[in-house]
Amino acid sequence: MALFRKSSPADQESKRPGSKEYGKLSASQRAITFYAEDSASWPHLQPIVSELISNSERSICYLTSDKDDTVFSLHDDRLLPFCIGDGVGRSFLFQMMEAGVVVATVPQLGLKVLPRSKNAARLGTQYLYVFHSMASTHMIYEPDGFDHYDTVFAVGPYMEQEIRAREAQAKLPAKEIIAHGYGRLDAILAASRAATTRPSNTPPVVLIAPSWGPHCIFESCGMELIEVLLRAGFEVIARPHPMTHKRTPEVLHRLEAAFRANPRFVLERNIASQDSLHRCDVMVSDWSGAALEYAFGLERPVLFIDVARKVNNPSYTDLNIEPFEASIRSEIGAIASPSNLGAVPDVIEDLIATPQDFSERIRDVRDTQIYNVGHSAKIAANIIATKADAYLARIKA
Repeated sequence: MALFRKSSPADQESKRPGSKEYGKLSASQRAITFYAEDSASWPHLQPIVSELISNSERSICYLTSDKDDTVFSLHDDRLLPFCIGDGVGRSFLFQMMEAGVVVATVPQLGLKVLPRSKNAARLGTQYLYVFHSMASTHMIYEPDGFDHYDTVFAVGPYMEQEIRAREAQAKLPAKEIIAHGYGRLDAILAASRAATTRPSNTPPVVLIAPSWGPHCIFESCGMELIEVLLRAGFEVIARPHPMTHKRTPEVLHRLEAAFRANPRFVLERNIASQDSLHRCDVMVSDWSGAALEYAFGLERPVLFIDVARKVNNPSYTDLNIEPFEASIRSEIGAIASPSNLGAVPDVIEDLIATPQDFSERIRDVRDTQIYNVGHSAKIAANIIATKADAYLARIKA
């Protein structure tokens, strides 16, 4: 199968198909439609797309708002990518879309900007949500983030508890919740088995991978933290969230200007790559879902800088459920105060001194809290295929 063959010159940006071309497809070709806001969605959707293509003769549509999306560098006759932008044209396409199963990683689909199709009820279109983080559903997401999806692919049992509590609170009908898992985690686990061991005579490598926003590491204390780590002799890889690049690029410009002359500092811009995850001894993070991917995928500890929580739902405490990412911090690493960054090097030395202890603790949490570790894509692909078949049977009846 040629799913990962490089694209030809004819596939260049100027010739990429869009909304009109998508609308001209047959109903069977549009039976399964994925949507991605940007290229960062591909690592989360790719395992499912690949599973569907590898085990059937189906066509898979992939709508993206990113003209530079990774999907355009791939090629398979059954993988049909379309660039639909992110303006009024995208909203109109979603409003009029005729599809069987729509799979997305976008919270709040079904509202004004990305409405459910006017044809959904007539066609029986099903909207399915795939998570792009293992974090809980009720603190970092808007309260109505998943209300308008028909099916949610849950990462673990904690998500089902949260979603059911939200439905009860808002008097919503119960949606379908699938015990799915997390494809990105499965990919990291698979890659870790083939990763080479770093030489023991090199300085410890610290990966800083925070979330984004005014209270997060790079925006609040990144300069001081990096300086402390470099002064202590660590190699430091700074891995900003994509939204930091978009919203506050000046923060990264300042970091690069301050530390680019230091040979032990790297500013990594490609978060789709897993190389830095496998190279580092410890991750430093805040409220980023990347911390959970790293801990559960590499079985290595995370040092959490205890900046203010990232809260997009101020009423999250009404559910009386502590978010998963908050409740497990001390089980998968340690917590440090942003007002005492000078102590961070010693804490890191303690974390990496006994790696086996953390590996066992992290495995215990992962294996009890994350569904279908190692084979989540097959679960999702089977559900999507079954729903697409039901759609095609309805429209042909």
